[in-house]
Amino acid sequence: MASHLLENLNLDNVRVEETLDGQDHYDPTDKAVRLGPSNMHGRSLTAVVTAAHEVGHAIQDRDNDPKLHRRNSLVRLTALTDRIGIGAMVLSPLAGLMSGIPALTLLLFLAGFGSVALKAVVHLVTLPMEWDASFNKALPILEGGGYLPPEDMPEANRILKACAFTYVAAALSSLLNVTTWLRALIR
Repeated sequence: MASHLLENLNLDNVRVEETLDGQDHYDPTDKAVRLGPSNMHGRSLTAVVTAAHEVGHAIQDRDNDPKLHRRNSLVRLTALTDRIGIGAMVLSPLAGLMSGIPALTLLLFLAGFGSVALKAVVHLVTLPMEWDASFNKALPILEGGGYLPPEDMPEANRILKACAFTYVAAALSSLLNVTTWLRALIR
């Protein structure tokens, strides 16, 4: 489905690849729609709709959508800060003990905590871009292209919402990580 849509949209520079980690996504750096095995080879409604959603991101990239570019910049930033932050959180007790400066423990921990919180914020900032890929890109393609019978459209809408809210779930997961670290700090 993704290959067909990309061809119809003249997005010849975008390829479709299978990803074994099951994480469906569009990679704007490599110009690739990546689908997990069940969506890459499946013929289910979920496979069709998910492919259309990821092609929606390729459309955003083609159109130089600022939401996509803002998100990509933030993701690059958080990739760096996340690694530094987790290291700071893990090393904070040791640094405090070795230096004899309790404030250093707190400072390093707060730096790590900030990086985890930033990741949650990035996931929430991503929601408008995801919503656009689902409802302003994929849904019109599915409706206008006659890819789905009308009786499947309500379920397709639900799947598109799930595609869009994947990042909300990731944000909530990040926030749960933050609360776990906060509990550890309070103890």
